[in-house]
Amino acid sequence: MAQVPAQTIPRDPQLFYWILFPITVVMVLTGILRHYATVLMASSPKKLDKKTTREQRSLAHGVSVRANHYVLSRSSFTARRDALMTAYESGAFLKDQDGRGQPPPNPMNDPAAMEGMMGMMKNQMAMIIPNTLIMGWINAFFSGYVIMKLPFPLTIKFKSMLQAGVATKDMDPRWMSSISWYFLCIFGLQPVFNFLLGSDNAANQMAAQMQMAPPAGQMFGPGVDPNKQFLAEAENLAVIEHHSVLDGVEQRLLEGIKA
Repeated sequence: MAQVPAQTIPRDPQLFYWILFPITVVMVLTGILRHYATVLMASSPKKLDKKTTREQRSLAHGVSVRANHYVLSRSSFTARRDALMTAYESGAFLKDQDGRGQPPPNPMNDPAAMEGMMGMMKNQMAMIIPNTLIMGWINAFFSGYVIMKLPFPLTIKFKSMLQAGVATKDMDPRWMSSISWYFLCIFGLQPVFNFLLGSDNAANQMAAQMQMAPPAGQMFGPGVDPNKQFLAEAENLAVIEHHSVLDGVEQRLLEGIKA
């Protein structure tokens, strides 16, 4: 069976120095600048009062019990579930029990909520503005260039991802355009940023998107009614069909010994 000849495209070797290398350097420098800009714009975290901390952690406790019920015995899970459901339904964990049943306060009138929204807006701007400028720079100077060929075979499904900006039908999917290299750098430079800035850096695009959501310890965002959150978690606990990893462990152990 005759082999299909490998597709070759004459390319100027200077493309590596004038396109691929500059795009990579610019992406690395932009990530470093984004990290330090985010650090400078970040506001110092405020210390939560005891009632707020108790309210947030009590809901997190219910979520943890529901997610890990299989490691508890039936009696232990039942005791925890009944105690949490009673407290959730009675509003025992609410920091403002007098405002139970009232609509949540307007986040525009809450200084803490406004500060949180401003922080998320800063993170968005620190990610959107550099990406827009770099994308415009690449489209203006490097659009339509094929800069490299990957050393491993790929299916046709990768063609649209690796050859953005190059309108060809017969080109081997292993060839990569300059714009595709930019998108690859966005998601592939995290090990470089971890080496230069440490694992807890703000240069990663995916980490910046995750920072737009409330932190794991902050269960209630602006405009969220904590009482409704507690009642919803009480319903989630009520419908759990409990099973334990220890169910029938003696019989399984005996069967394992016999085998």
